[in-house]
Amino acid sequence: MALSERTPDLPLAQLLERQVQETPEADFLIDGDQILSYSQVADDARSLAAALANMGVEPGDRVAIILPGCPEFVVSLFALARLGVVVVPINPRLPEAELRYMLRHSEAVCAITVENLHGVDYLQLFEELLPHLPELQYLVTVGEEDLWYDDRIYQFEDLVSAGQGRTLPQEVAERPDDLFAIVYTSGTTGKPKGVELTRRNLISVAAATVEGVGVRSEDRVIGITALFHVFGLAPGILGTMLAGAALVIQDEIDAAVALDLIQKHRVTVHYGVPMVFAAELREQRRQPREVGSLRVGLVAGAPIPEDLFNAVEAELCPLLLPAYSLTETASVLCLSRADDPPEKRRFTVGRPLDGTTLRVVEEDGTKLPVESLGEISVQGPGVMRGYYRQPRETAASLDAEGYLKTGDLGIVDEDGHVHLVGRRRDVIIRGGSNVFPREVEDRLHQHPAILEAAVVGVRDDLLGEAICAAIVPMEGAIVTDDEVREWCRQTLADHKVPDMVRFVDGLPSTGTGKIHRAELVRLMEAEREEPGT
Repeated sequence: MALSERTPDLPLAQLLERQVQETPEADFLIDGDQILSYSQVADDARSLAAALANMGVEPGDRVAIILPGCPEFVVSLFALARLGVVVVPINPRLPEAELRYMLRHSEAVCAITVENLHGVDYLQLFEELLPHLPELQYLVTVGEEDLWYDDRIYQFEDLVSAGQGRTLPQEVAERPDDLFAIVYTSGTTGKPKGVELTRRNLISVAAATVEGVGVRSEDRVIGITALFHVFGLAPGILGTMLAGAALVIQDEIDAAVALDLIQKHRVTVHYGVPMVFAAELREQRRQPREVGSLRVGLVAGAPIPEDLFNAVEAELCPLLLPAYSLTETASVLCLSRADDPPEKRRFTVGRPLDGTTLRVVEEDGTKLPVESLGEISVQGPGVMRGYYRQPRETAASLDAEGYLKTGDLGIVDEDGHVHLVGRRRDVIIRGGSNVFPREVEDRLHQHPAILEAAVVGVRDDLLGEAICAAIVPMEGAIVTDDEVREWCRQTLADHKVPDMVRFVDGLPSTGTGKIHRAELVRLMEAEREEPGT
């Protein structure tokens, strides 16, 4: 029976319990030397749910999870699902202002947070935040601290212990289309928005994705560092659970650590963004590990250059499946399949998931024929309910038929495969002509001396916007800006050749490994304004 047919409209907690009944001692979470079985995760989630209910957390409340990749995040997710509260996963590495905004905007009554991370004392941080967050009544901390001076602060382990043997006042009748999570967009091009996702959104996408990738119960999955990200929630945690597989957790992106884990745990499935695979490829060439266990990889989040695609399949993971994902579609909406022709896997992001309909439209919403360039709009079980507390933003993004206007430009070919061109808002308007950054980046990535490249538009008094190429050279390579421009002129029109070429040690990225284009624009414009540049 197909996995998607084995995921009826059961509450999330019951889906976990079903897996416990089938394989109670099977590995679910692998965190360093710690391995938790399905039954252990379910037991801890039941106990935590009972303790939180005893504290006063009620169905419909918002509860934030502010944790790095760790078992406590997963336990918290299933505990909150059992309570019928709305989960608000938040990146723990956000600056204080953004963290405060999201907690206030979501009206969270409780936050489950790390105590210390990368030198940040979150207990001190929340001591300063709490007076400004009137809705936030409880704080649950994950760490070693055991001395508290505030009766609103509890330690995670203590709550799990206190909840053992307790029963919930009542089982929550979770309905598939109830609000389950508010997931904030990364905010790379503007202010973060709270995406409302239902249980049906997340479970349907999780099931369709792992089914498309071919994840099996004997698999071990790696590449999910940002559990707070929608990809970490759907294909990561929920997809792994639905397949009965094991999830190897990392708390941050680190190529050497990832390869060590792949070797140690005989990992078979690898998720990641292109930057992650590129870093691992460099590390594997520097110090080879035994990675022959890898069977399949899913790459999403950004376009993957052809040379990198070929190198990853040749040296790291024998089958790479590009995908297209958005927070507003509960993660993956298009996915390549193993039986797709190699050229389709190299140059497209695959076909829509089963049950998902995609069309290409004009700016006014008029549907375009096959092979036309336009904005991608999508309808399906993963499409969000809306933006939390932002009805105007919701109305601007969802049309009357329920199609989400993605803001991405693309083409659907005759075989139904989707070719992404770029984001409508990322288009550079240089002297009145439109330039799509991806087209220039694809050319730059073909240069043997260029490791990574990103193209953005910067303000220019004469042109309106000038094309700036930020380039990370290959180690030991010698290349000049004139050589880069000449390389581009060989295949690109003159108006698409970069006006500025800047060599950098690395590209700014978000917590999930995507290029942070807004930050790159800021850096390039600041450099341009420096005297002598």
